[in-house]
Amino acid sequence: MRIAILGTGVAGTTLATGLVAAGHDVVFGSRTPDAKTDLPASALAVPEALTGAELVVSALPGAVAVEALTALAGELAGHVLLDISNAVTPQFDLVYPNASLGEAIQSALPQTRVVKSLNTLAISTLIAPDTLAEPTQLFLSGDDAEAKSLVSGALVSLGWPVEQQLDLGGIETARGPEHYFLLFFGIMRLGGPFNIAIVR
Repeated sequence: MRIAILGTGVAGTTLATGLVAAGHDVVFGSRTPDAKTDLPASALAVPEALTGAELVVSALPGAVAVEALTALAGELAGHVLLDISNAVTPQFDLVYPNASLGEAIQSALPQTRVVKSLNTLAISTLIAPDTLAEPTQLFLSGDDAEAKSLVSGALVSLGWPVEQQLDLGGIETARGPEHYFLLFFGIMRLGGPFNIAIVR
């Protein structure tokens, strides 16, 4: 699968490393591609990176993601966009306390199929779920079933089998996983990495 990643921070580069190892054709979209020489995949100008991409990943800082992605609305039309970010202030308060970043992106980009996932994990476990002592879960939210199926396939290639993926429903359900950040951050300060296991 050809995957374009927007965002060259730790989350984006970690995810790219895992996706490349899984055999995907990965590129980064950057405003300054020539300055990005230490990435696990090639960096291209954003329009070039998006051309032909089957999946686009937003690993942009959550607080600025809507503004940045809205500027790319035309290029992102028709694409599946996986949003993996948490939108928090420098004080670690939620930017969207009564909604979610996933919902805000979908509202701003009505012609893009947005899926929220991977935002409840420590970065090191994004591509190495088997480093945890027992199987754990991650979540998917989105309005388009085909888009979620595409994202699910990418997650399987990273080591997240379907039975460890919980489809919560429409993009409005992204509020739960995003608001979980407050609890996640509190636990993470006590030591990590860790993840959620659903026990019934």
